[in-house]
Amino acid sequence: MTPQYAAIIGLFCTCFLCLKPQLHAQDDDQTGVKLFRLATTNLYGTGIHVAQAEAEASTNPPAFEVNPANVGSPAGIFKYLSANGTATSYPNTVGTNSGHAERVAEFLYGTVSPGPVPGGVATNLAHVDVIDANYFINNYVYQIPFSQVNLGDPIINQSFDFPNTVAGNQSSINFQESLDMAYDNYAAQFNVLFLSSAGTTGTPSTPGTAYDSISVAAYNGPDNIGGNSATGPTVDNGRCKPDISAPDQNTSFAIPQVTGSAAVLMQAGLRGDGGPNTNAAVDIRTLKALLLNGAVKQSDWTNGPNAPLDARFGAGMLNLYNSYRQLAAGRQTNYVTASVSSGAVHPPTGATNTVGTLYGWDFTTNTSSSSSDVIHHYYFNVTNSGTAAFLTSATLVWNRHSNASYNPGISPPNIIGINNLRLYLYNTANSNLVICSTSAVNNVQHIYLPKLAPGRYDLQVWKAGGSGIVSTAEPYALAFAFMPAPVLSMGRSGTNVTVSWPAFPAGYLAQATTNLLPTPVWSTNNLLGFSVTNQQIVLPLPPTNKAQFFRLNSPNF
Repeated sequence: MTPQYAAIIGLFCTCFLCLKPQLHAQDDDQTGVKLFRLATTNLYGTGIHVAQAEAEASTNPPAFEVNPANVGSPAGIFKYLSANGTATSYPNTVGTNSGHAERVAEFLYGTVSPGPVPGGVATNLAHVDVIDANYFINNYVYQIPFSQVNLGDPIINQSFDFPNTVAGNQSSINFQESLDMAYDNYAAQFNVLFLSSAGTTGTPSTPGTAYDSISVAAYNGPDNIGGNSATGPTVDNGRCKPDISAPDQNTSFAIPQVTGSAAVLMQAGLRGDGGPNTNAAVDIRTLKALLLNGAVKQSDWTNGPNAPLDARFGAGMLNLYNSYRQLAAGRQTNYVTASVSSGAVHPPTGATNTVGTLYGWDFTTNTSSSSSDVIHHYYFNVTNSGTAAFLTSATLVWNRHSNASYNPGISPPNIIGINNLRLYLYNTANSNLVICSTSAVNNVQHIYLPKLAPGRYDLQVWKAGGSGIVSTAEPYALAFAFMPAPVLSMGRSGTNVTVSWPAFPAGYLAQATTNLLPTPVWSTNNLLGFSVTNQQIVLPLPPTNKAQFFRLNSPNF
């Protein structure tokens, strides 16, 4: 008998240039969306279907609907679904208007807004299913595995969460794990990417704790670093959630910024921006890896080998432009596959093959055996004339297997239904391990180094063999970037002096000060809005008689 949960949902809801400019206001682009718009063409989510699951109030009819006129979207793209039926026009008898739903829509796909939101990320979607969350869970998600019903949308925004799981409350943990499993079954079976709330307080809550979803935290700046967000790890087995953060005081409105970014990346992948294998480019594992690997770290972001993501921010702050540039670099193959006895060491092989680009992605399958671990080796020549250090990140993502069993409080990979994959970075010159991500309970591994010395490196995707594996073969997605630290340059545009720097990696800001002594005060205030020319960010600086100093600073949010 299929369980029903209609009555259970609880919602909450340093380089310096001396110039003589007059200063104006610099634009702030925390999520990389503006930079993405300036550097790309016709990427607004065209052709993509998205679902928006909402549950603001338990009324009859339920309040979950978006009025197309209020968000500036064509009425013909909407369908409304609840236990009362289905409608394709507004208003209708299926449900009633929800202010929360319309606020989510403004961030996701809206083109007009009465508030401060300048417009959604994916403003040209082909279809939006706005669905009551209770109805969606009971009739689509929480069904017997392989009897689940596909709503038909590859990306689903869920700006709600259940009440936080209470540590030590076994029945609460059981509920979290059972609903997580149902969501993971749906995601893996239908290749659907869920974007869900990490929770509004305490520890992460379901459905944002599902393995295959992207769990989103709200970030509200250094004075309220977590916004109204839960902090990991999960209470069931200590996994890393959230996965990523976006700017707002509430996760409800942070989530649709990530959802919209996933939609435009999917459009880009389908039209061939990531290469001819469009199925690989838009697989939910690839999209998740690209979004996480493009994220920009907050000033106090931290992780470790057994905790690949920050407990507050996940991989960091969403940056759509970074993610897109890695997608557009194309799929890269590993060239070298090697086997070692289960549990044996796996230093670089000495191969001379080299991945042709320092940033990009891959989607492939690693197959181990009952007696051996298998390593995919990606070799990189991390060199660039005049560069002393490289900003380095890599993200590995794979799915939880469908209908995985669970045992509360006991969670090795063979119980929770994930194969054991790890991520290693070796220096080939001395075979020394530089950094690794080796969590046994997460199906995401992530490494990050703000300053990697030039050299030749072996990035390894390791899969465990032996008797404890869930399956011999495991498809995975890998996103990577070895990027030289950007440097400011001075130039001229017409009568204006300009400063410029590479647009990728994004997340750097030009700062100015009037005096270097005794203690300079650097600020982004009063700098002109930027433009993008030949993948360079350009700031015009009209000359005056006042001396100014400029530097490029890594983000501090």
